[in-house]
Order: sequence, then structure tokens, then C-alpha cells
Amino acid sequence: MNPGFADPTLDAQTSFRAVLDAMAQPGRILRLHASPAQPPAGLAPAAAALLLALTDADTPVWLDAGPAAAAWGRFHAGCRIVDDPRQASFVFASGPPPSQAALAQGSAEEPHLSATLVLEVAQLAAGSGWVLRGPGIDATARLLVLGAPADFLAQRAANLAAFPCGVDTILTCGPLLAALPRTTRVEAA
Repeated sequence: MNPGFADPTLDAQTSFRAVLDAMAQPGRILRLHASPAQPPAGLAPAAAALLLALTDADTPVWLDAGPAAAAWGRFHAGCRIVDDPRQASFVFASGPPPSQAALAQGSAEEPHLSATLVLEVAQLAAGSGWVLRGPGIDATARLLVLGAPADFLAQRAANLAAFPCGVDTILTCGPLLAALPRTTRVEAA
């Protein structure tokens, strides 16, 4: 079994804080320094850190990284792995993700019961690419994302239409992450 965090408490807190900062400033790219040294195959360092920091025994998780990554998550975080992404609070996709419309959306009374999609992409860079608008962004932000599904922006637009319901997304690329809360409008450049 690959090790988890070197310092489980401090590293989980540091990773959780990075997610809060990323959600508060959509499109801002952050580097996680508290990633597990050897995440299991199929989980990049930032995704592995988020699995450890954001999940626990009460958290249903869907992931496509294979049985070793599922066993690693169960061992280190105690999370419950589910076969159906519609049942998951967190969906970790290192390959093509399930449709955002097929994930838990929450309800008008309980929008917090929606899923968070953690999507591994090939590249994240600031200054070009998608145009982001919404809360936490001063006018606009630019985020270059390579490796997202071709219909990702169309799914995001449909996701935004259901507000306050909908899916929040955290993009990861190796040790990097950027967040796209459901309130963020994303347009192609």
C-alpha cells in the first residue's frame, strides 16, 4: 500500500485550505505542496491529496483510477467507494468523466447535496484560454485547460442553468488545481 500524507493532520489541513482558496477565486491555479509522495497509479498528486483531505467514512466516492486507488482511498481516508457516480459526493475522474447532468445535483432546499467533480486534465495555465466570470473574479479571469472533454463547456452551461443546484468542479493537473464553482460562467476564448 502506497503511503498517504507524510503528516496527515497538517497535510490535510493545507490541502483543504487550498481548495477553499481555489473555490473563492475561480480559475486561480494553486500548487499543492502537501501531496502524497507516491499516489497510487491513476491518481495524480493533487487528486490524491483531495481524496485524502475531502473524504471520510461518511463520504461516498466514485473514481475511475482502478482497484488499487480505491483500496488506497478506503485505507487512508476511510471513504466509501460506490459503483454509481450518481450516488457519489465526490467524483474523481482521471479519464473521461461521467456527464455532469448524471451526477448528484442537490435540490433547491439542499443544494449542498450536489457532487463535486475532480477532473484530471493534461494542462492548466493562467492568462489565456477560457474566459471566466462570476463571484470571486474581478471582471474576468482566463484559464487554459487542455484535456477536458470536448463538451465540457456545454455541460457547464447547462449546469449553471440549474443554480442553486449543480456540480462544482475542481480541475487537477499533477500537483496543480483550479476550481470552477457552479456559480462560475465559463466561455470558450
